[in-house]
Amino acid sequence: MTRRQEQLLVRGTAAEADLMISGAHLIDPRAGIDGIFDIKIDDGQLSQIGESGTLSVGADAEQLDASGLHLFPAFVDPHIHLRTPGHEHKEDIETGTRSAAAGGFCAVLAMPNTDPVLDSAPVLRALREAARRDARVPVGFLAAITIGLGGAELTAMSELRAAGAAGFTDDGMPVESAGMLRKALQYQQMAGGVLALHEEDRSLSAGGSMHEGAVSALLGIGGIPSTSESIMVARDAALAGYEGGAVHMQHLSCAESVEVIREAKRLGYNVTTEVSPHHLCFTEEAVSTLDTRMKMNPPLRTEADRQALITGLLDGTIDCIATDHAPHSAHEKEVPFEQAPMGTTGLESSFAACYTELVRSGPMSIEMLIEKMTCGGAIFGLEIPQMTIGESANLVLVDLEQKWRVGADGYESRSDNCAFDGRELFGRVLLTVADGAVAYRQRSFALSAAPDPETAAQ
Repeated sequence: MTRRQEQLLVRGTAAEADLMISGAHLIDPRAGIDGIFDIKIDDGQLSQIGESGTLSVGADAEQLDASGLHLFPAFVDPHIHLRTPGHEHKEDIETGTRSAAAGGFCAVLAMPNTDPVLDSAPVLRALREAARRDARVPVGFLAAITIGLGGAELTAMSELRAAGAAGFTDDGMPVESAGMLRKALQYQQMAGGVLALHEEDRSLSAGGSMHEGAVSALLGIGGIPSTSESIMVARDAALAGYEGGAVHMQHLSCAESVEVIREAKRLGYNVTTEVSPHHLCFTEEAVSTLDTRMKMNPPLRTEADRQALITGLLDGTIDCIATDHAPHSAHEKEVPFEQAPMGTTGLESSFAACYTELVRSGPMSIEMLIEKMTCGGAIFGLEIPQMTIGESANLVLVDLEQKWRVGADGYESRSDNCAFDGRELFGRVLLTVADGAVAYRQRSFALSAAPDPETAAQ
């Protein structure tokens, strides 16, 4: 991990790996790697990549025959909720990063809508210390833009940045005042770090539990119009362009927002965006059963919106895929739909969902999916994982042909409110190496130690 990475990410205490993976199909579109190779990791660093069968394994290293499997750079998620401090009954640093590792992620960025809110340097330092003890993969933290997420007073952004804040967001709440956001953009340019924005006009969304449209009318449930998102996206893009600041629009959900961002980028504004797997794979029709796992903010919208998001991802209007992993305990979700909290988990299902929907039966190449799932951290100054000799290994081994049922074997997350629960998907994560350490091994998939040379000769 580079010095810059260490400033923004906190690594746990897992031992560095000595490992050789043999015969996997390596794909790293940024490094120009696409073929069957052996890959060797020594003391956590990627030390060699060679033609299959040409590398020798050390006596103390583990060796894995990965014939028929695929090896990619591991993924980075710039938008998850670890619920620490204050809501550890839903998730904590250990379970959340364990869930991330199970989904193939080598780094994650956590949101500040905790209790207390991450709006001061002491809270940030305490979280970073907890992550050093408990994190399964490197984790960074975004601090709040305003104190208590209240929208009335800016946090000490420079102090938070110096303490290691990867960026700033009031995620879960919009910055409702245009004047306050303008001031935040001005301070941001002195403090550094991107402002990540939850785009919602609550005067339009108030009382809504799902997308406002035909399905909400049929079910008799209060709706959230797409304009509650898109008009805030337009306002904040214009402010960013006017001030010359950098903003990142979180979890886009509708076609109007995609069009606004496309125009903002054409104008040269410093605007980036993300989209979540559930918005790429589901529509408002999924809410018809009133399954509370399908309740999230922003809500699932129409098929036209879903297709616009996919198009935006393909043409670069949308920069990355982020899960918005939002765990809730069972008793919170097992209530009538209108009473349930917003949010779905997604770390463990995200790759398989996107691979199944967008690549296997859709318009996206596997190379582009890898790019979109690895680049999100770069928006906040993190390095994009690559298969680079001499660097810490960040790798995910996947069986693209394995069909599996989400949740059938339980979850690494403490919560199971996953929108993809019970669905059969292709693409099972078998192994994750994060910052040089083996962070996850699929339960039925065991690594075998390299045979002892003397034993093998007998």
